[in-house]
Amino acid sequence: MRSLLFVPADSGRKIAKALASGADVVILDLEDSVAPAAKPGARKLAAEVLGAARATAGPLRYVRVNALDTGLTGADLDAVMPARPDGLMQPKTQGGKDVAELSRLAGGEIPIIAIVTETARALFGCGSYDEAGPALQGMAWGAEDLSNDLGAHSNRDAEGRLAEPYRLARTLCLAGARATGVEPVDTVHVNFRDLVDLDAECKAAVRDGFSAKMAIHPAQVEIINRVFTPSPEAVAEARAVVAAFAAAGDAGVVAIEGKMFDIPHLKRAEKLLKRAEALGIG
Repeated sequence: MRSLLFVPADSGRKIAKALASGADVVILDLEDSVAPAAKPGARKLAAEVLGAARATAGPLRYVRVNALDTGLTGADLDAVMPARPDGLMQPKTQGGKDVAELSRLAGGEIPIIAIVTETARALFGCGSYDEAGPALQGMAWGAEDLSNDLGAHSNRDAEGRLAEPYRLARTLCLAGARATGVEPVDTVHVNFRDLVDLDAECKAAVRDGFSAKMAIHPAQVEIINRVFTPSPEAVAEARAVVAAFAAAGDAGVVAIEGKMFDIPHLKRAEKLLKRAEALGIG
């Protein structure tokens, strides 16, 4: 997966647009984008959308449930699990044990993507997700709720760059995901009209090791999908590296057109080719 698009689960119109956006994953949101009074109706509509999806092609359909400490998670699961979502997104996790608990409540057989940096306490749990169990599919980070929990006036500096606490959260999520062996997912770009900055943010995320990005508007999906798809040039180079090592036998270093490649380059090339294959790139 490359793009994960949030959509309020109480808006049939927005859900239809999200499903037609080209996103790899559409996340029917029962949490922050739905007012408390609207949550029962959102649960019902989400279940209807999930049920209808069984007969149609399209993106994966995940549901973002409410956090465990809200007392609302059980009602969310009761409403949507019979309709068999493709996965769940779990907000405001404090560590791997929270994911294990949601997995238990959901029946233990559904992928979960955890948002792991939404509170100050959660930052200290980013290295604990090996306790989550096999349900954990990815770890995402977020800056908006974290800035509120930290009492910050803004999560960006005067030049629009992430302030230091949020750069730390981003790094902890990336390192925690890779250490756990799951996919790291970059946060949303909140200014959905600034597609130039979104493009730059996506390229920085790919450079640093993220494999997907969340979105809040259908207009963001095309850029995310394009940037997070390995380019033909990158795939060709990866194939050349793998082929050179295969031809060299038990070598630790190979040379291709005057450039040296060692074992870390080989492992990186193998990962890129595996991702390209998963995305259907020949």
